[in-house]
Amino acid sequence: MIVRIRNTVARIMVPVLALLCMAAAGVVSGCGHVISSQLLNQADQGPPFAELHRNPQAHIGKIVVLGGVVIQAHVTDDGTLLEMYQTRTNHRGEPIDLDVSLGRFLAFSGELLDPAIYRQGRRVTLAGRVEGEKTGKIGDVAYHYPYLTALEIRLWQDIPQPSHEPYPWHLWDPWAPYDRWHYPFARPYYRPYSRW
Repeated sequence: MIVRIRNTVARIMVPVLALLCMAAAGVVSGCGHVISSQLLNQADQGPPFAELHRNPQAHIGKIVVLGGVVIQAHVTDDGTLLEMYQTRTNHRGEPIDLDVSLGRFLAFSGELLDPAIYRQGRRVTLAGRVEGEKTGKIGDVAYHYPYLTALEIRLWQDIPQPSHEPYPWHLWDPWAPYDRWHYPFARPYYRPYSRW
């Protein structure tokens, strides 16, 4: 009898444990960094972007992982040059705090990146090798860009802009403008307790 119970429990528990392991693996992989682990292991975690921006020549040959926002994509015969401004990233490498930047940088990809897709405002995370610096202009002002060769690029989806249009009350509150406790009296009224 005991052996039969053990066999039954084992028969039930093995598939359950297998499903739990698969779910855990999915959660862990979904929370990882978007850049491949091979490049992350090679990347130099040392220089913050401010230091890289101040002196790119000191970091030539190093692999860095940066998050940024596309300003412009220039297509050439050899590939695509992305002009971006740097932003902070979260634990997955996703660019956040898009209104805060420590400067701009250039990243060259040997692939043709369609400017309609890599358009202004798109968020990008990339791993690239520092090649030095290039001088360009922002308006009439000379600007020194850190220049990278892109090794891996991750393009993020556009952030949906929240609508500030007010919704009609009947779409979000089935009791408005009345309440089951105070029907047929309309709001406003003071209610020290919430609905169920």
